[in-house]
Amino acid sequence: MDFAALEDIDGVRLTWNIWPNSKLEATKCVIPFASIYTPNKRLPTMPVLPYEPIPCKQCSAILNPYARVDFYSKVWICPFCHSRNHFPAHYQGISDTNMPAELYPNYCTIEYTLPKTVAPHPPAYIFLIDTCVSEDELGACKTAIMQAIQTLPEYAYVGLVTFGTHVHVYELGFTECSKCFVFRGSKEYTSQQIVEQLGIRGGAPQRPGGGGPGGPAGQPGGPPPGGPQRRFLMPLGECEFTLTTALEELQKDSYPVIATHRPARCTGTAMQVASALLGASVPIGSCAGRILLFVGGPCTEGQGKVVNRELTEEIRSHKDLAKDGAPHYRKAKKFYDGLAGELVAHGHALDIFACALDQVGVAEMKDVVMTTGGLTVQTDTYHNVVFKDSLKRLFARDGEDGFLGLSSNATFEVIPSRDIKVAGLLGPAARVDKKSPHVADVEVGLGGTTTWKLCSLDSETSLALLYEITAAANKDAGDAQANAQFFLQFITRYLHWTGELRCRVTTVTRRWIDGSQVGEVITGFDQETAAVLMGRLATHKMETEEDFDATRWLDRALIRLAQRFGDYRKDDPQSFNLRPELSFYPQFMFHLRRSPFVQVFGNSPDETAYYRMALFRAAVPDAMVMIQPQLTAYHFNGPPEPVLLDVSSILPERVLLLDAYFYVVVFHGTTIAQWRKAEYHMQPEHMAFAQVLAAPQGEAKDVVRRRFPVPKIVDCDHNGSQARFLLVKLNPSSTYTSATPMSAEVINTDDVSLATFTEHLKRLAVQS
Repeated sequence: MDFAALEDIDGVRLTWNIWPNSKLEATKCVIPFASIYTPNKRLPTMPVLPYEPIPCKQCSAILNPYARVDFYSKVWICPFCHSRNHFPAHYQGISDTNMPAELYPNYCTIEYTLPKTVAPHPPAYIFLIDTCVSEDELGACKTAIMQAIQTLPEYAYVGLVTFGTHVHVYELGFTECSKCFVFRGSKEYTSQQIVEQLGIRGGAPQRPGGGGPGGPAGQPGGPPPGGPQRRFLMPLGECEFTLTTALEELQKDSYPVIATHRPARCTGTAMQVASALLGASVPIGSCAGRILLFVGGPCTEGQGKVVNRELTEEIRSHKDLAKDGAPHYRKAKKFYDGLAGELVAHGHALDIFACALDQVGVAEMKDVVMTTGGLTVQTDTYHNVVFKDSLKRLFARDGEDGFLGLSSNATFEVIPSRDIKVAGLLGPAARVDKKSPHVADVEVGLGGTTTWKLCSLDSETSLALLYEITAAANKDAGDAQANAQFFLQFITRYLHWTGELRCRVTTVTRRWIDGSQVGEVITGFDQETAAVLMGRLATHKMETEEDFDATRWLDRALIRLAQRFGDYRKDDPQSFNLRPELSFYPQFMFHLRRSPFVQVFGNSPDETAYYRMALFRAAVPDAMVMIQPQLTAYHFNGPPEPVLLDVSSILPERVLLLDAYFYVVVFHGTTIAQWRKAEYHMQPEHMAFAQVLAAPQGEAKDVVRRRFPVPKIVDCDHNGSQARFLLVKLNPSSTYTSATPMSAEVINTDDVSLATFTEHLKRLAVQS
């Protein structure tokens, strides 16, 4: 099966595409039964229908191509619960030659435009800026924000909040001079107190439907909210001068900092103020609201504090977290989790732009970003091109390169066939308390429901859903034959970036099989999706289970899978052989074990949190690049070609391009580097050499243009200091312990090579 082609049609990939029809046989498959779905994926062939979907009266599944239709009596039978439903009156003209789009077999994913009960509010952005940074850093941050604001439409609402020792909320509606409300950073506030002190007592205004000045076509329109909240959050067209003036005049926090102390930075209090302001200023559920946090250091004051001001106290490390030796961690995490609940209730997202050499507390804030579907960019300075380009990309318009297509206020629901229950979800979402007969007994991740809320989602946001097969082993053979197919339906109701309310419905079908037919079951195994799911599951367990050894867990799962589906004779490692459907999976596990998702040594808790957040939202192709980076070779003997992610791929007359998702490396072999330094590529007779140098640079720029966050480009030569970015990702087939080195490059590491790893796997898999 071509699983990538199936994903391009519906945005769905399953770990197993043929399922055993009994619970007992399902447990022997080792890898969980799961789907990874991208609910907002751009699908060029998907129709958008101008009417509401038709749900089943029994199970609420929506009419789809797998429904059996009686055109004579105008009845359709639901493939999920087999109940009969009458078509509504406006479907009376349908026949087998005049079918509605949702019954066409090639439209398994379809979108409906829903009628608006209230006019959607224009998008709202609060810029939350840390002023406890150097003048130079603050200047770079302000410049990037002002450039981003210029790309915003005039109808978008904007607000400005800054923080250092205190929190300043700017009143943009007051044009005579710069005016702001000040909150003490060290004091604890409730959202209600903040709203009252700002004078916004009415709470979030509910927008009246109908009338009022709407914007041009495709623009969210309707009347603006009235009342005092408009002083702080205003349409950009009305307050652009006040906002840019406030930004230009913004200065470094004026409170003095002694040499032995960190600055007093009240990040948590500032986030609480911004959340309360946004929640009280725009209507709940009909506005794409975002808080953009620009932070340059750790929170040292008030709620959400991650470290004390004294420099003698070091910020927490992984070792501190493992030994419960981080004094502020639990309290800070509890505060940010409460803030996450508030943002989810209002349907707003938090984006973090962390630009600092030190940690800023991303590990504590991780759940706020994950449950609200926010975005995170982490780099060392505001001058870094990664920060500038990522911020620009966030506000890019449709049709521009790298457009994110940010949609908001989504509810996501899954409806499975009988004998399938939903164990949970791993991804950027929040649980919705809704009872369902399809909930599994054992929860994984966000479980206990079949409905979730996504405050924000872009065209790449992906959700991993885990299932439990509940069918009994002694199922009647005739019954099993009659129901050889099972179905999964994903329903996403959301506010499209154009301001339309949409409902996307994806219905997929796969088949049941007798689980004893091992050869048949393995033909439906998608090893890439399985690797991504195991990556998400391992990192989730690392964060939620005490003393969990991820490497040991991944190894045991791989050994059991090889024992179940490999071909071998007992106690004969030489006879071991894996089928093609499983042949790359051990290598994926080898790279996953070495990845920053599992190995925390050398990374700070903030870096680990950043990498894991990216893994939890990425679709399968992107997540695979994170787990096993792609290596391409450019040379004189032909077109570029993918090569092994191995140290033996380094050759003197070759340029390598490594795409490791978070960064892209252009690596020049020794001979190529010498020729470049001699400037041969400048000479007309060496045009071929100039092309070999230019091709990987062009490809690297293409990768940067289509990815968020924007990856860093590393340009290096063999034996250069930055060559480490490539070497750390390569399979160390040639090390200082090798008897006969396999390549020109020798890596000084104690890590085992892929060949050694595979030998161990064979030996353990064939053991009696």
